[in-house]
Amino acid sequence: MGRFFKLLVLIFTIIIMDQVTKAIVQQRFSLGESIIVLENFFNFTYVRNSGAAWGMFADATDWIRIPLFFILPVFACFWLVYLVWTTRRENLLLSTAFSFILAGAIGNLIDRFTMNYVVDFLDFYWGTYHFPAFNIADSSITIGAILLIYDNLFLQNKVKE
Repeated sequence: MGRFFKLLVLIFTIIIMDQVTKAIVQQRFSLGESIIVLENFFNFTYVRNSGAAWGMFADATDWIRIPLFFILPVFACFWLVYLVWTTRRENLLLSTAFSFILAGAIGNLIDRFTMNYVVDFLDFYWGTYHFPAFNIADSSITIGAILLIYDNLFLQNKVKE
């Protein structure tokens, strides 16, 4: 089985996990409903995010929202497909990182195009600090970004030496 096929399986698996978990949350929770999973640490909470990360630009006008939340991400997805394709043979970590980011971007784009908001439900907090709710797609993007940083900081320097 080719490397690109394996990366496609990874991408589609993440997208399916993201969409299935969001559908379950929407079917079983009322908006704003929260269920404690780990006391003082983690809840499942149904939130709709019509903005970007942490709800930024949620109240922005359409001339900002449409390019920022619909047009730019579509172009970014095409660029990420290109990056996955061109790095697949030479750098598995890099192509995997791009795959995670692509899967997360597509997962959130599906929400934006079908509902005009993103479903978030993973709700972490520690004492008085509360991290904004997020989803599987956001987690995938974060994992991809961490892999990119790792590759850039630790592996690219070894290649240069």
